[in-house]
Amino acid sequence: MHLPLQYAQQRIIHSDILDIDASHDATIGLIVTSPPCIFDGFSYDDYLEWSKKWLKRCYYLAAPRGRLCLNIPIDVNLDGYRCLGSDLTGMAQAAGWQYRSTIIWQEDNISKRTAWGSFASASTPNIITPSQVIVVFFKDEWNKGKGISDISPVEFKKWSLGIWQFNGEHPSRVDHPSAFPLELPRRCIRLFSYVDDVIFDPFLGSGTTLIACQALGRPGKGCEIDLQHVKNAMHRLQKEWQVVQWNWQKEVAKWAEIDQKDKPSDLMTAYLERKQK
Repeated sequence: MHLPLQYAQQRIIHSDILDIDASHDATIGLIVTSPPCIFDGFSYDDYLEWSKKWLKRCYYLAAPRGRLCLNIPIDVNLDGYRCLGSDLTGMAQAAGWQYRSTIIWQEDNISKRTAWGSFASASTPNIITPSQVIVVFFKDEWNKGKGISDISPVEFKKWSLGIWQFNGEHPSRVDHPSAFPLELPRRCIRLFSYVDDVIFDPFLGSGTTLIACQALGRPGKGCEIDLQHVKNAMHRLQKEWQVVQWNWQKEVAKWAEIDQKDKPSDLMTAYLERKQK
C-alpha cells in the first residue's frame, strides 16, 4: 500500500521501505533514521540480513554524493550481548555505503539504572552504556560539491565535534516507544545537507525528522508502515513545526551573541598579533 500524505514541503508515505520503488528516484540528499531494534520473530542474523536489504534500498534512493546518518544503539542483548553498532556498520558497507565517521550521542536524561549484575563484585558486573552512535556514511564520494549551507559558525563549531550531549525523547510525549529527539535530525540536517537537499527517513515513526525538515526549510520525505504512526506524524507535523522553528532561531541568536562577546576586539587582536612577532 502506498498512501502519500502531503503537508507543505513534507511528504509521508504509508508503506514498507522495501516496497518503495527505487529504480527512478535517486534524488535523496540526506537520509536520517533510527531503524527499529525489535527482534520479535527475528533471529539476530535475520535482523542483520533484513537491515542489509533496507540499507541497499536507501542506497539506491540516494542521489550521487548522498549521505546517511544512522542512529543505532552501541549494543543489544539478544541471545547474548551483540555489538549492533559495529554489525550494522558492516551491513551498510555491504549494501554499498562508504563509511565516514561516528558521532557519540550521550543521552543526558538516562533513567536511573537498576540492573547492576554482581553489585560491587568482579563476578558478573553489568555494563550500561548511556550513549548511542550516529554513524555517517556517503555514496560515491564525500565531497558534495558546491551548494548553499545555512549552518551558523557557532553551530558548526559545536556540532563538528564528535560527541553530542542532549536529552533523549520521552515516549509518552510523542506517542512512540523509541523516537529520537528533534535535536538529532536538526544537527544532522544542518551539518550534512545543503538547503535544497531532499531529506528522507525510511522509518518515520512519530514524524520527528519531517518536523525538523519543515522547521529548517528542507523538503522531506518519510516512510512509515504503521498507519497509526502515520496519522500521529501528520498531526505532530502540523502542530509543532512553527514552535520548533521559533525556539531554534532564538537559540542560535543567543549563541551568536555569546560567541561575539567572547571574541577579543579588533584592537586587542592586532595588539596580540604584534606582540607575538
